[in-house]
Amino acid sequence: MAGRNGRTVRDLRRGNRTAVLQRLYFDGPLSRFELGPATGLSSGSVSNVVADLIADGLVEEAGSVDSDGGRPRTLLRVAPHSGHMIGVDVGETRVRVELFDLTLTELARVERPLEPQRYDVDVIVGHVRDGVTEVLAEAGTDPGRLLGVGVGVPGIVEHTADRGAVVHGQTIGWDAVPLEELLRSGSQLPDTVPYFIDNGAKTLGQAEMWFGAGRGARNAVVVLFGSGVGACLVTPEVENGRAVEWGHLTVRVRGRRCRCGALGCLEAYAGAESLLERWEEEGGRPPQGTDEETALTAMLAAAYPPEGTAEDPVALAVLEETAEYLGAGLSDLINLFQPERILIGGWAGLQLGARFLPAVRRHATTYALRHPAEKVTIDLGRLGPDAVTVGAAILPLADFFARGGHRAQPTTEDRHPAWRTALQERTPH
Repeated sequence: MAGRNGRTVRDLRRGNRTAVLQRLYFDGPLSRFELGPATGLSSGSVSNVVADLIADGLVEEAGSVDSDGGRPRTLLRVAPHSGHMIGVDVGETRVRVELFDLTLTELARVERPLEPQRYDVDVIVGHVRDGVTEVLAEAGTDPGRLLGVGVGVPGIVEHTADRGAVVHGQTIGWDAVPLEELLRSGSQLPDTVPYFIDNGAKTLGQAEMWFGAGRGARNAVVVLFGSGVGACLVTPEVENGRAVEWGHLTVRVRGRRCRCGALGCLEAYAGAESLLERWEEEGGRPPQGTDEETALTAMLAAAYPPEGTAEDPVALAVLEETAEYLGAGLSDLINLFQPERILIGGWAGLQLGARFLPAVRRHATTYALRHPAEKVTIDLGRLGPDAVTVGAAILPLADFFARGGHRAQPTTEDRHPAWRTALQERTPH
């Protein structure tokens, strides 16, 4: 039976379970007494919901605390092993697969390096499938206990009713790749285990907003700086975050050709791949036969060598120019969206950030309008290079919460609306 607002009793129960689960997850352990004001539920509703969640094995006791003149109050928490999630980062240098328990404690991981310029779809799909199998075997986890597999990918992700998630990755040569369909084909996972696929910058942003440097912010931009450049915008209107192709903002008319084919994109100057190319074009000597991460480390060492060793002036000049390009690019985000925080993540962003963050801040505020520039802070993300996989694992977790702690039963007609609602309704503060 539906009420005047269209909500059924089943919807109400699911919403109550969601409220209790999320409050215990982010703020627990808590007592039943504390859960009332924290969730807005009556003491009777809290007792009923907690009894159901304990019976389902989702909540467990976690000690007790003294009360004012009464019996000690029992503390409750989400049971860590009541569910598992897999997060996958399909990066441009490697594929990383991690298995987590319900509290996002890592249980196992696998990494597969990618050859330069090798983004063959079958290779990526094979790495993901094999990685999922390996982490489950390493941890001895039953695949049937998975809440889902979250995958962060480069490019634009389109969610379709008939083919699931389709990836448009122009910079890596992916044209409408039906990634969800391909991952399901030949998968050893049960059909009931859903896939949640989204842009990697968005999953990075979601991780930082839930657990990292973004907590408490209502307006933020989280930047992913790796081989390429991307960003996730979070505002009150899009609390679940929206991936923006910031790397393909034009910063120089008739400038360098970007991997996307256009001229003058920010990525053609600030992405790690183009940064190393510029070093070589200007007469530098990047190490040959190494991956981008190793080469970028060598570039930093050349620009800032140990005391008594001559610096590489070309490497230093390119890096300093890159800091200015990044600052100018951030100024556009400041002027357009007026965020209160900008966070820089991704393996290249974290590697360069310790050295160049002050310069990037200075250039960003110089190029931006004064009023929004005075209100923004620019910092590094806190979750390290694994943030994309953590954010990818949040996708099935958010879906689980939105369903009130019930597992998804995906169909072609109803592909993951719950996780989108959960991300929109819950950005922890």
